[in-house]
Amino acid sequence: MNHYNVLFLCTGNSARSILAEALLNREAGSGFKAYSAGSHPAGVVRPEALRQLELAGIATEGLQSKSWDEFAAPDAPTMQAADDGALGDQGPGGGEEDSGAG
Repeated sequence: MNHYNVLFLCTGNSARSILAEALLNREAGSGFKAYSAGSHPAGVVRPEALRQLELAGIATEGLQSKSWDEFAAPDAPTMQAADDGALGDQGPGGGEEDSGAG
């Protein structure tokens, strides 16, 4: 079975990308591992995002707002942006990105 790493990017990495990371990690099974990061991380996860995850019964332990610099490596996970502004012209690792606004 193939294993895919997915990195969700958002400017602040405080809500949408955190939600995407937590949801994919719960729903996708062992074939996927989700991560999230931000181009200008807020440094904290928004309490509203954590509350929504808790209401949905999704674990919030270990979720944190972090910079995409942590993923800037030649073997960085595949990327999907959570908003138009996160990637600008280039994301971590210098590879191709999908601006995938949403």
